[in-house]
Amino acid sequence: MRLSEYTDYSLRVLMYCASHPGRLVTIGELAEHHQVSKNHLMKVVNDLSRQGVIETTRGRGGGLRLLQSADRIRVGDIVRTSETDFRLVECFDPATNACTLTPSCRLKQVFGNALQAYFRELDGVTLADLVPPPAPLRAAAGRTARSTTPAAPVRVALPKRRVP
Repeated sequence: MRLSEYTDYSLRVLMYCASHPGRLVTIGELAEHHQVSKNHLMKVVNDLSRQGVIETTRGRGGGLRLLQSADRIRVGDIVRTSETDFRLVECFDPATNACTLTPSCRLKQVFGNALQAYFRELDGVTLADLVPPPAPLRAAAGRTARSTTPAAPVRVALPKRRVP
């Protein structure tokens, strides 16, 4: 399976915001850091804002930031809302399925199980798992050996991405 550039950009935006908590991040800053077009990022940011994942502030001194802590945003939820099509093969769509093997084929179930396993794996990963902790926390973690159990990730109910 291959993810679209749109999903890649969505994850990059969110990971960058998670890496810079407590401050607004600008589109220009994101574009420069990731060497990505500002126009592409604007579309991604607008969608993430409509989905309620980030908050945006317009104007001078504006920018964007996560609406929830990074440990509460699951990668699987972001991928589900960013991608438009999870039909791995033709028979996944009953409306267009013209495969003559469908009545006796077992491959669809294998692919379906693989897709479920893929999302189980992604659902076990949060944005916080993908970025290092902020510098002061890294230093503190090196000095003390505290045993803390992170809170379980909360499933983010995001609307499906609509394709124009």
